[in-house]
Amino acid sequence: MIRATTFNGQTVAVFGLGSSGIAAAKALVEGGAHVEAWDDGAAGREAAIRAGVPVLDLRAADWSRFSALVLAPGVPLTHPVPHWTVEKARAHGVEIIGDIEIFARERAARAGSAPFIAVTGTNGKSTTSALIGHILAFSGRDVQLGGNIGRAILTLDEPQRTRFYVVEMSSFQIDLTPTLSPTVGVMLNVTPDHLDRHGTIDRYAAIKERIVEGAEVAAVGIDDSFTLEMLKRRIERGAAIAFSAEKSIAPGYSILDGTIVCSNREGLAVKLGALDGIATLRGKHNAQNALAAVAAVRECLNWIGESSDLDWQGALSSFPGLPHRMEEIGRAGNAVFINDSKATNADSTEKALLSFPKNVFWIAGGRAKAGGIEPLAPYFGGITKAYLIGESAEDFAATLEGKVPFEMSGTLDAALTAATRDASEIGDTKSIVLLSPACASYDQFKNFEARGDSFRSLVAALPGIVMRRAAP
Repeated sequence: MIRATTFNGQTVAVFGLGSSGIAAAKALVEGGAHVEAWDDGAAGREAAIRAGVPVLDLRAADWSRFSALVLAPGVPLTHPVPHWTVEKARAHGVEIIGDIEIFARERAARAGSAPFIAVTGTNGKSTTSALIGHILAFSGRDVQLGGNIGRAILTLDEPQRTRFYVVEMSSFQIDLTPTLSPTVGVMLNVTPDHLDRHGTIDRYAAIKERIVEGAEVAAVGIDDSFTLEMLKRRIERGAAIAFSAEKSIAPGYSILDGTIVCSNREGLAVKLGALDGIATLRGKHNAQNALAAVAAVRECLNWIGESSDLDWQGALSSFPGLPHRMEEIGRAGNAVFINDSKATNADSTEKALLSFPKNVFWIAGGRAKAGGIEPLAPYFGGITKAYLIGESAEDFAATLEGKVPFEMSGTLDAALTAATRDASEIGDTKSIVLLSPACASYDQFKNFEARGDSFRSLVAALPGIVMRRAAP
Protein backbone atom coordinates (compact mmCIF):
# COMPACT_ATOMS: atom_id res chain seq x y z
CA MET A 1 0.00 0.00 0.00
CA ILE A 2 1.07 3.59 -0.70
CA ARG A 3 0.73 5.52 2.57
CA ALA A 4 -0.71 9.02 2.09
CA THR A 5 1.93 10.80 4.18
CA THR A 6 1.32 14.15 2.46
CA PHE A 7 -1.99 14.38 4.39
CA ASN A 8 -0.44 13.61 7.77
CA GLY A 9 -2.32 15.44 10.54
CA GLN A 10 -5.11 16.64 8.24
CA THR A 11 -8.81 15.80 8.34
CA VAL A 12 -10.01 14.36 5.03
CA ALA A 13 -13.46 13.40 3.78
CA VAL A 14 -13.75 10.35 1.53
CA PHE A 15 -16.89 9.72 -0.47
CA GLY A 16 -17.60 6.60 -2.54
CA LEU A 17 -16.57 3.37 -0.87
CA GLY A 18 -15.84 1.01 -3.69
CA SER A 19 -12.43 -0.63 -3.94
CA SER A 20 -10.57 2.60 -4.76
CA GLY A 21 -12.40 4.62 -2.09
CA ILE A 22 -11.67 2.09 0.63
CA ALA A 23 -8.03 1.89 -0.49
CA ALA A 24 -7.79 5.71 -0.37
CA ALA A 25 -9.28 5.87 3.11
CA LYS A 26 -6.89 3.21 4.41
CA ALA A 27 -3.88 4.89 2.75
CA LEU A 28 -4.84 8.20 4.39
CA VAL A 29 -5.20 6.61 7.82
CA GLU A 30 -1.86 4.81 7.41
CA GLY A 31 -0.27 8.13 6.46
CA GLY A 32 -1.49 9.86 9.61
CA ALA A 33 -4.67 11.59 8.42
CA HIS A 34 -7.98 11.69 10.26
CA VAL A 35 -10.58 10.25 7.87
CA GLU A 36 -14.35 10.53 7.74
CA ALA A 37 -15.76 8.28 5.00
CA TRP A 38 -19.25 7.84 3.63
CA ASP A 39 -21.22 6.26 0.78
CA ASP A 40 -24.84 6.73 -0.24
CA GLY A 41 -25.22 2.95 -0.45
CA ALA A 42 -25.41 0.67 2.58
CA ALA A 43 -23.30 -1.99 0.81
CA GLY A 44 -20.38 0.43 0.40
CA ARG A 45 -20.58 1.55 4.03
CA GLU A 46 -20.70 -2.05 5.26
CA ALA A 47 -17.69 -3.01 3.12
CA ALA A 48 -15.75 -0.07 4.52
CA ILE A 49 -16.59 -0.99 8.10
CA ARG A 50 -15.39 -4.55 7.46
CA ALA A 51 -12.12 -3.07 6.11
CA GLY A 52 -11.65 -1.00 9.26
CA VAL A 53 -12.40 2.35 7.63
CA PRO A 54 -14.01 5.00 9.90
CA VAL A 55 -17.51 5.63 8.52
CA LEU A 56 -19.36 8.82 9.45
CA ASP A 57 -22.34 10.52 7.81
CA LEU A 58 -20.87 13.41 5.83
CA ARG A 59 -24.28 15.09 5.60
CA ALA A 60 -24.00 15.99 9.27
CA ALA A 61 -20.25 16.75 9.21
CA ASP A 62 -18.60 20.11 9.86
CA TRP A 63 -17.07 20.67 6.42
CA SER A 64 -14.93 23.57 7.60
CA ARG A 65 -12.64 20.95 9.24
CA PHE A 66 -11.79 19.16 5.99
CA SER A 67 -8.66 19.91 4.03
CA ALA A 68 -9.81 17.77 1.08
CA LEU A 69 -12.63 15.66 -0.28
CA VAL A 70 -11.42 12.48 -1.93
CA LEU A 71 -14.15 11.61 -4.41
CA ALA A 72 -14.68 8.29 -6.14
CA PRO A 73 -14.30 8.78 -9.92
CA GLY A 74 -17.82 7.61 -10.73
CA VAL A 75 -19.47 10.31 -8.60
CA PRO A 76 -20.74 13.30 -10.65
CA LEU A 77 -18.41 16.29 -10.38
CA THR A 78 -20.16 18.66 -12.81
CA HIS A 79 -22.77 16.85 -14.92
CA PRO A 80 -25.64 16.13 -14.99
CA VAL A 81 -25.53 17.92 -11.62
CA PRO A 82 -22.77 17.99 -9.00
CA HIS A 83 -23.12 15.44 -6.22
CA TRP A 84 -24.17 16.84 -2.85
CA THR A 85 -20.70 16.25 -1.41
CA VAL A 86 -19.24 18.32 -4.25
CA GLU A 87 -21.59 21.19 -3.45
CA LYS A 88 -20.71 21.04 0.25
CA ALA A 89 -16.98 20.96 -0.51
CA ARG A 90 -17.20 23.94 -2.85
CA ALA A 91 -19.29 25.91 -0.38
CA HIS A 92 -16.56 25.50 2.23
CA GLY A 93 -13.54 25.94 -0.07
CA VAL A 94 -12.49 22.30 0.27
CA GLU A 95 -10.37 20.96 -2.62
CA ILE A 96 -11.84 17.98 -4.46
CA ILE A 97 -9.41 15.28 -5.57
CA GLY A 98 -9.23 11.58 -6.42
CA ASP A 99 -7.02 8.71 -5.35
CA ILE A 100 -4.58 9.23 -8.26
CA GLU A 101 -3.96 12.77 -7.02
CA ILE A 102 -2.89 11.27 -3.69
CA PHE A 103 -0.48 9.00 -5.58
CA ALA A 104 0.85 11.96 -7.58
CA ARG A 105 1.61 13.89 -4.39
CA GLU A 106 3.29 10.91 -2.72
CA ARG A 107 5.46 10.30 -5.78
CA ALA A 108 6.46 13.97 -5.91
CA ALA A 109 7.28 14.03 -2.21
CA ARG A 110 9.11 10.73 -1.90
CA ALA A 111 10.43 9.66 -5.32
CA GLY A 112 9.81 12.40 -7.85
CA SER A 113 12.00 10.74 -10.48
CA ALA A 114 10.12 7.42 -10.33
CA PRO A 115 9.12 6.71 -13.96
CA PHE A 116 5.38 7.28 -14.36
CA ILE A 117 3.52 6.51 -17.59
CA ALA A 118 -0.10 7.68 -17.65
CA VAL A 119 -2.43 6.45 -20.41
CA THR A 120 -5.77 7.74 -21.59
CA GLY A 121 -8.04 7.70 -24.65
CA THR A 122 -11.62 6.85 -25.39
CA ASN A 123 -10.69 3.36 -26.55
CA GLY A 124 -7.66 1.13 -26.19
CA LYS A 125 -6.27 2.47 -22.94
CA SER A 126 -6.53 -0.81 -21.03
CA THR A 127 -4.78 -2.84 -23.73
CA THR A 128 -2.14 -0.14 -24.11
CA SER A 129 -1.54 0.09 -20.37
CA ALA A 130 -1.31 -3.68 -19.99
CA LEU A 131 1.07 -3.91 -22.95
CA ILE A 132 3.31 -1.16 -21.53
CA GLY A 133 3.45 -3.01 -18.24
CA HIS A 134 4.19 -6.28 -20.05
CA ILE A 135 7.03 -4.78 -22.12
CA LEU A 136 8.65 -3.26 -19.03
CA ALA A 137 8.31 -6.48 -17.03
CA PHE A 138 9.61 -8.50 -19.99
CA SER A 139 12.70 -6.28 -19.96
CA GLY A 140 13.27 -7.00 -16.26
CA ARG A 141 11.97 -3.73 -14.79
CA ASP A 142 10.09 -3.37 -11.51
CA VAL A 143 6.60 -2.44 -12.71
CA GLN A 144 3.40 -1.43 -10.94
CA LEU A 145 0.20 -1.38 -13.03
CA GLY A 146 -3.06 0.10 -11.78
CA GLY A 147 -5.53 2.95 -11.77
CA ASN A 148 -8.46 2.33 -14.09
CA ILE A 149 -7.12 -1.18 -14.77
CA GLY A 150 -6.57 -3.93 -12.25
CA ARG A 151 -5.59 -2.65 -8.81
CA ALA A 152 -6.65 0.59 -7.15
CA ILE A 153 -3.60 2.83 -7.40
CA LEU A 154 -3.05 3.24 -3.65
CA THR A 155 -2.81 -0.55 -3.22
CA LEU A 156 0.39 -0.54 -5.33
CA ASP A 157 3.84 -0.68 -3.77
CA GLU A 158 5.42 2.47 -2.33
CA PRO A 159 7.19 4.90 -4.72
CA GLN A 160 10.88 4.22 -5.39
CA ARG A 161 13.19 5.91 -7.88
CA THR A 162 13.68 2.74 -9.95
CA ARG A 163 10.07 1.56 -9.82
CA PHE A 164 7.97 2.13 -12.96
CA TYR A 165 4.31 3.05 -12.57
CA VAL A 166 1.90 2.45 -15.45
CA VAL A 167 -1.45 4.06 -14.73
CA GLU A 168 -4.56 3.90 -16.90
CA MET A 169 -6.71 6.99 -16.42
CA SER A 170 -10.32 7.66 -17.36
CA SER A 171 -11.57 11.18 -17.94
CA PHE A 172 -13.24 10.98 -14.51
CA GLN A 173 -9.89 10.28 -12.86
CA ILE A 174 -8.05 12.96 -14.81
CA ASP A 175 -10.69 15.47 -13.72
CA LEU A 176 -9.78 14.69 -10.09
CA THR A 177 -5.99 14.89 -10.51
CA PRO A 178 -4.98 18.57 -10.63
CA THR A 179 -1.21 17.99 -10.26
CA LEU A 180 -0.96 15.26 -12.88
CA SER A 181 2.63 15.27 -14.19
CA PRO A 182 3.69 11.88 -15.57
CA THR A 183 7.04 11.17 -17.14
CA VAL A 184 5.16 10.17 -20.30
CA GLY A 185 1.55 11.05 -20.95
CA VAL A 186 -0.08 8.86 -23.62
CA MET A 187 -3.08 10.15 -25.54
CA LEU A 188 -4.62 7.49 -27.81
CA ASN A 189 -7.81 8.88 -29.35
CA VAL A 190 -10.96 10.87 -28.68
CA THR A 191 -14.47 9.91 -29.78
CA PRO A 192 -17.80 10.83 -28.14
CA ASP A 193 -18.17 9.13 -24.74
CA HIS A 194 -19.36 10.02 -21.24
CA LEU A 195 -21.10 13.12 -22.53
CA ASP A 196 -23.70 12.73 -19.78
CA ARG A 197 -20.84 13.25 -17.34
CA HIS A 198 -18.92 16.02 -19.13
CA GLY A 199 -21.63 17.87 -21.05
CA THR A 200 -19.95 18.24 -24.45
CA ILE A 201 -17.28 16.43 -26.43
CA ASP A 202 -15.12 19.57 -26.36
CA ARG A 203 -15.14 19.55 -22.56
CA TYR A 204 -14.49 15.79 -22.54
CA ALA A 205 -11.51 16.25 -24.88
CA ALA A 206 -10.17 19.17 -22.84
CA ILE A 207 -10.15 17.02 -19.70
CA LYS A 208 -8.36 14.23 -21.55
CA GLU A 209 -5.77 16.72 -22.80
CA ARG A 210 -4.55 17.37 -19.26
CA ILE A 211 -2.60 14.11 -19.44
CA VAL A 212 -0.61 15.65 -22.30
CA GLU A 213 -0.28 19.11 -20.79
CA GLY A 214 1.39 18.00 -17.57
CA ALA A 215 3.71 15.32 -18.97
CA GLU A 216 7.46 15.67 -19.33
CA VAL A 217 7.08 13.85 -22.67
CA ALA A 218 3.77 13.56 -24.54
CA ALA A 219 3.09 10.57 -26.81
CA VAL A 220 0.08 11.44 -28.93
CA GLY A 221 -1.86 9.47 -31.51
CA ILE A 222 -2.80 11.64 -34.47
CA ASP A 223 -5.49 9.55 -36.15
CA ASP A 224 -8.38 11.82 -35.15
CA SER A 225 -8.84 15.56 -35.28
CA PHE A 226 -8.99 16.13 -31.53
CA THR A 227 -5.68 14.45 -30.78
CA LEU A 228 -3.96 16.00 -33.80
CA GLU A 229 -4.79 19.44 -32.43
CA MET A 230 -3.55 18.36 -29.00
CA LEU A 231 -0.20 17.42 -30.51
CA LYS A 232 0.09 20.78 -32.26
CA ARG A 233 -0.56 22.62 -29.02
CA ARG A 234 1.84 20.43 -27.09
CA ILE A 235 4.73 20.84 -29.57
CA GLU A 236 4.67 24.57 -28.87
CA ARG A 237 5.24 23.94 -25.13
CA GLY A 238 7.46 20.87 -24.70
CA ALA A 239 8.70 17.43 -25.70
CA ALA A 240 6.26 15.42 -27.79
CA ILE A 241 6.23 12.45 -30.16
CA ALA A 242 3.46 11.31 -32.49
CA PHE A 243 2.25 7.87 -33.50
CA SER A 244 -0.15 6.81 -36.24
CA ALA A 245 -1.63 3.52 -37.34
CA GLU A 246 -2.95 5.11 -40.55
CA LYS A 247 0.01 6.85 -42.15
CA SER A 248 3.79 6.97 -42.12
CA ILE A 249 5.13 9.90 -40.13
CA ALA A 250 8.55 11.37 -39.44
CA PRO A 251 9.46 11.97 -36.75
CA GLY A 252 7.31 9.47 -34.95
CA TYR A 253 6.07 5.90 -34.73
CA SER A 254 4.08 4.20 -37.46
CA ILE A 255 3.44 0.87 -39.18
CA LEU A 256 5.44 -0.21 -42.24
CA ASP A 257 4.55 -3.57 -43.80
CA GLY A 258 3.14 -4.80 -40.50
CA THR A 259 6.17 -3.67 -38.51
CA ILE A 260 6.43 -0.89 -35.92
CA VAL A 261 9.04 1.65 -36.96
CA CYS A 262 10.36 4.82 -35.40
CA SER A 263 11.47 7.47 -37.88
CA ASN A 264 13.51 10.61 -37.30
CA ARG A 265 13.05 13.92 -39.08
CA GLU A 266 15.30 12.77 -41.92
CA GLY A 267 13.07 9.73 -42.50
CA LEU A 268 15.59 7.19 -41.19
CA ALA A 269 13.58 4.38 -39.60
CA VAL A 270 14.40 1.83 -36.92
CA LYS A 271 12.38 -1.38 -37.05
CA LEU A 272 11.19 -2.38 -33.58
CA GLY A 273 8.79 -5.33 -33.92
CA ALA A 274 6.33 -7.00 -36.29
CA LEU A 275 2.65 -7.42 -35.37
CA ASP A 276 1.71 -9.97 -38.01
CA GLY A 277 0.52 -13.23 -36.47
CA ILE A 278 0.11 -11.91 -32.91
CA ALA A 279 -3.49 -12.90 -32.11
CA THR A 280 -3.71 -10.66 -29.06
CA LEU A 281 -2.83 -7.62 -31.17
CA ARG A 282 -4.99 -8.20 -34.23
CA GLY A 283 -6.65 -5.30 -36.05
CA LYS A 284 -5.77 -1.68 -36.81
CA HIS A 285 -6.95 -0.52 -33.38
CA ASN A 286 -4.43 -2.85 -31.75
CA ALA A 287 -1.76 -1.54 -34.11
CA GLN A 288 -2.43 1.88 -32.57
CA ASN A 289 -2.30 0.37 -29.07
CA ALA A 290 1.01 -1.34 -29.82
CA LEU A 291 2.47 1.82 -31.35
CA ALA A 292 1.46 3.79 -28.26
CA ALA A 293 2.93 1.21 -25.91
CA VAL A 294 6.25 0.96 -27.74
CA ALA A 295 6.47 4.75 -28.03
CA ALA A 296 5.69 5.22 -24.34
CA VAL A 297 8.28 2.73 -23.14
CA ARG A 298 10.98 3.84 -25.57
CA GLU A 299 10.49 7.55 -24.90
CA CYS A 300 10.33 6.98 -21.15
CA LEU A 301 13.58 5.02 -21.13
CA ASN A 302 15.28 7.62 -23.29
CA TRP A 303 14.04 10.43 -21.04
CA ILE A 304 15.36 8.85 -17.84
CA GLY A 305 18.65 7.89 -19.49
CA GLU A 306 18.24 4.13 -19.69
CA SER A 307 18.88 1.97 -22.74
CA SER A 308 15.88 1.42 -25.01
CA ASP A 309 17.59 -1.44 -26.83
CA LEU A 310 15.02 -4.09 -25.85
CA ASP A 311 13.78 -7.35 -27.35
CA TRP A 312 10.73 -5.59 -28.74
CA GLN A 313 9.65 -8.57 -30.83
CA GLY A 314 9.84 -10.95 -27.90
CA ALA A 315 7.84 -8.57 -25.72
CA LEU A 316 5.11 -8.02 -28.31
CA SER A 317 4.82 -11.68 -29.30
CA SER A 318 4.47 -12.83 -25.68
CA PHE A 319 1.71 -10.36 -24.77
CA PRO A 320 -1.17 -12.48 -23.36
CA GLY A 321 -3.88 -9.93 -24.10
CA LEU A 322 -6.64 -8.68 -21.81
CA PRO A 323 -9.63 -10.49 -20.42
CA HIS A 324 -12.92 -9.21 -21.84
CA ARG A 325 -11.29 -7.57 -24.87
CA MET A 326 -11.73 -9.68 -28.03
CA GLU A 327 -10.75 -12.63 -25.86
CA GLU A 328 -11.18 -16.04 -27.45
CA ILE A 329 -12.58 -18.12 -24.60
CA GLY A 330 -13.55 -21.37 -26.27
CA ARG A 331 -14.56 -23.38 -29.31
CA ALA A 332 -17.30 -25.88 -30.03
CA GLY A 333 -17.12 -27.46 -33.47
CA ASN A 334 -16.67 -24.61 -35.93
CA ALA A 335 -17.99 -21.97 -33.54
CA VAL A 336 -15.51 -19.64 -31.83
CA PHE A 337 -16.70 -17.77 -28.73
CA ILE A 338 -15.31 -14.26 -28.25
CA ASN A 339 -15.68 -12.28 -25.03
CA ASP A 340 -15.56 -8.57 -25.87
CA SER A 341 -17.52 -7.38 -22.85
CA LYS A 342 -15.17 -4.41 -22.50
CA ALA A 343 -16.72 -2.94 -25.67
CA THR A 344 -18.99 -0.47 -23.90
CA ASN A 345 -19.60 1.84 -26.87
CA ALA A 346 -20.07 1.56 -30.61
CA ASP A 347 -16.55 2.74 -31.41
CA SER A 348 -15.10 -0.14 -29.41
CA THR A 349 -17.46 -2.70 -30.95
CA GLU A 350 -16.45 -1.40 -34.38
CA LYS A 351 -12.95 -2.79 -33.73
CA ALA A 352 -14.36 -6.25 -33.08
CA LEU A 353 -16.54 -6.22 -36.19
CA LEU A 354 -13.55 -5.15 -38.25
CA SER A 355 -11.52 -8.04 -36.81
CA PHE A 356 -14.29 -10.59 -37.48
CA PRO A 357 -15.76 -9.44 -40.81
CA LYS A 358 -18.17 -12.33 -41.54
CA ASN A 359 -20.32 -15.10 -40.03
CA VAL A 360 -20.78 -13.15 -36.80
CA PHE A 361 -23.53 -14.06 -34.36
CA TRP A 362 -23.57 -10.86 -32.37
CA ILE A 363 -24.78 -10.46 -28.78
CA ALA A 364 -25.35 -6.77 -28.12
CA GLY A 365 -27.12 -4.48 -25.70
CA GLY A 366 -27.21 -3.10 -22.20
CA ARG A 367 -27.35 0.53 -21.16
CA ALA A 368 -26.79 2.42 -24.40
CA LYS A 369 -24.35 5.26 -24.96
CA ALA A 370 -25.10 8.33 -27.08
CA GLY A 371 -25.59 7.41 -30.73
CA GLY A 372 -26.48 3.79 -30.07
CA ILE A 373 -25.27 1.40 -32.78
CA GLU A 374 -26.05 3.52 -35.83
CA PRO A 375 -22.31 4.16 -36.45
CA LEU A 376 -21.88 0.40 -36.93
CA ALA A 377 -24.13 0.28 -40.02
CA PRO A 378 -21.17 -0.14 -42.46
CA TYR A 379 -20.35 -3.46 -40.75
CA PHE A 380 -23.84 -4.94 -40.64
CA GLY A 381 -23.12 -7.01 -43.74
CA GLY A 382 -20.81 -9.29 -41.77
CA ILE A 383 -23.39 -10.02 -39.07
CA THR A 384 -25.42 -13.16 -39.71
CA LYS A 385 -27.77 -12.46 -36.81
CA ALA A 386 -27.96 -10.27 -33.70
CA TYR A 387 -29.24 -11.20 -30.24
CA LEU A 388 -30.38 -8.19 -28.24
CA ILE A 389 -30.27 -7.89 -24.46
CA GLY A 390 -30.85 -5.27 -21.80
CA GLU A 391 -32.39 -1.78 -21.78
CA SER A 392 -31.25 -0.92 -25.28
CA ALA A 393 -32.86 -3.91 -27.00
CA GLU A 394 -35.81 -2.05 -28.52
CA ASP A 395 -33.71 0.88 -29.74
CA PHE A 396 -31.14 -1.48 -31.25
CA ALA A 397 -33.92 -3.48 -32.89
CA ALA A 398 -35.18 -0.32 -34.58
CA THR A 399 -31.70 0.34 -35.97
CA LEU A 400 -31.28 -3.23 -37.23
CA GLU A 401 -34.77 -3.61 -38.70
CA GLY A 402 -34.56 -4.61 -42.37
CA LYS A 403 -30.75 -4.71 -42.26
CA VAL A 404 -29.76 -7.53 -39.91
CA PRO A 405 -31.89 -10.44 -38.67
CA PHE A 406 -32.25 -10.19 -34.91
CA GLU A 407 -33.81 -11.83 -31.90
CA MET A 408 -35.06 -10.11 -28.75
CA SER A 409 -33.25 -12.30 -26.25
CA GLY A 410 -33.49 -10.10 -23.18
CA THR A 411 -30.82 -11.81 -21.11
CA LEU A 412 -27.27 -12.95 -21.75
CA ASP A 413 -27.99 -16.63 -21.14
CA ALA A 414 -30.92 -16.62 -23.57
CA ALA A 415 -28.82 -14.78 -26.16
CA LEU A 416 -25.94 -17.27 -25.89
CA THR A 417 -28.28 -20.25 -26.19
CA ALA A 418 -29.85 -18.85 -29.35
CA ALA A 419 -26.55 -17.72 -30.89
CA THR A 420 -24.93 -21.11 -30.26
CA ARG A 421 -27.90 -22.88 -31.84
CA ASP A 422 -27.79 -20.72 -34.95
CA ALA A 423 -23.99 -20.81 -35.29
CA SER A 424 -24.07 -24.62 -35.28
CA GLU A 425 -26.43 -24.65 -38.23
CA ILE A 426 -24.14 -23.07 -40.84
CA GLY A 427 -22.21 -26.26 -41.58
CA ASP A 428 -18.44 -26.45 -41.77
CA THR A 429 -17.94 -22.68 -42.02
CA LYS A 430 -16.16 -21.00 -39.12
CA SER A 431 -18.61 -18.89 -37.13
CA ILE A 432 -18.03 -16.25 -34.47
CA VAL A 433 -20.28 -15.99 -31.44
CA LEU A 434 -19.38 -12.48 -30.35
CA LEU A 435 -20.33 -10.76 -27.13
CA SER A 436 -19.51 -7.13 -27.97
CA PRO A 437 -22.35 -5.18 -26.34
CA ALA A 438 -21.61 -1.60 -27.50
CA CYS A 439 -23.21 -0.64 -24.18
CA ALA A 440 -22.50 -0.13 -20.52
CA SER A 441 -23.37 -3.09 -18.33
CA TYR A 442 -25.10 -1.37 -15.44
CA ASP A 443 -28.65 -2.39 -16.31
CA GLN A 444 -27.98 -6.10 -15.67
CA PHE A 445 -24.43 -6.40 -14.30
CA LYS A 446 -22.20 -4.64 -11.77
CA ASN A 447 -19.59 -3.86 -14.46
CA PHE A 448 -18.27 -5.14 -17.77
CA GLU A 449 -16.01 -7.61 -15.95
CA ALA A 450 -19.00 -9.24 -14.27
CA ARG A 451 -20.76 -9.39 -17.65
CA GLY A 452 -17.72 -11.01 -19.28
CA ASP A 453 -17.26 -13.45 -16.41
CA SER A 454 -20.91 -14.47 -16.71
CA PHE A 455 -20.44 -15.04 -20.45
CA ARG A 456 -17.38 -17.20 -19.80
CA SER A 457 -19.27 -19.31 -17.25
CA LEU A 458 -22.21 -19.76 -19.60
CA VAL A 459 -19.92 -20.76 -22.48
CA ALA A 460 -18.07 -23.22 -20.23
CA ALA A 461 -21.35 -25.03 -19.59
CA LEU A 462 -22.06 -25.62 -23.30
CA PRO A 463 -21.84 -29.21 -24.55
CA GLY A 464 -18.71 -30.01 -26.53
CA ILE A 465 -16.94 -26.80 -25.58
CA VAL A 466 -13.15 -26.66 -25.44
CA MET A 467 -12.19 -23.71 -23.23
CA ARG A 468 -9.03 -21.65 -23.51
CA ARG A 469 -7.05 -20.53 -20.50
CA ALA A 470 -8.36 -17.21 -19.20
CA ALA A 471 -6.25 -14.12 -19.84
CA PRO A 472 -4.54 -12.90 -16.66
